[in-house]
Amino acid sequence: MFIGHFAPAFVAAALTPEKPRLGLMFIAAQLVDWAFFAFVQLGIEHMRLSPGITAMNPMDLYHMPYTHSLLGSAAFAAGFALLVWLATRDRLAAALSGAVVLSHWFLDLLVHAPDLTIAGDPPKLGLGLWRYPAIEMPLELGLTFGALAFFLARTCGPGLPALTLAAVLLVLQGINWFGAQPEEVTPELAFMAAIGFALPTIAAWWLGRTRVGKSPAGLA
Repeated sequence: MFIGHFAPAFVAAALTPEKPRLGLMFIAAQLVDWAFFAFVQLGIEHMRLSPGITAMNPMDLYHMPYTHSLLGSAAFAAGFALLVWLATRDRLAAALSGAVVLSHWFLDLLVHAPDLTIAGDPPKLGLGLWRYPAIEMPLELGLTFGALAFFLARTCGPGLPALTLAAVLLVLQGINWFGAQPEEVTPELAFMAAIGFALPTIAAWWLGRTRVGKSPAGLA
């Protein structure tokens, strides 16, 4: 799951259309992956590349107890929600951002080969939809763009930012699916992942800045 992680961000922002905070929700959506790649570089968590481990992803994510356990994800969610509350004093935004962080684990559960845990120790969990591209690909696109449509239906604003974000998401997902696969775990891999997370977040921040909530009559 890549751009599909942004689906809860769109929904959360749509639930507060007077203050969409879409860029913030995009940070929340990939927070644990930002942390994972940083932890790999620091030697705290570990991965290796095993071509063929699934049809869609060569990453063998064999040790990630802090970012991709349910307990670890919940801790990241609580910490991020607290930071958002301290920065904004907006309880709803804090709660929604925490929920978006936590959603990452449940979406990964759908696609990962068994490598997720509840609290860092086996059993390892994952339904493995990365083994079935014909199921995973339309699921990811449907989640992402269905959620984007939901967000746009509850807000109004110019079309260009929305089209830009949609294009960025499609291009990045296309590269993820069809581009050259990495051959080894290097700092460059973490850098490319950071770019892949940052670009849609910037585009989402722009989109959120241009949208305002529709009136109740407009939502009816």
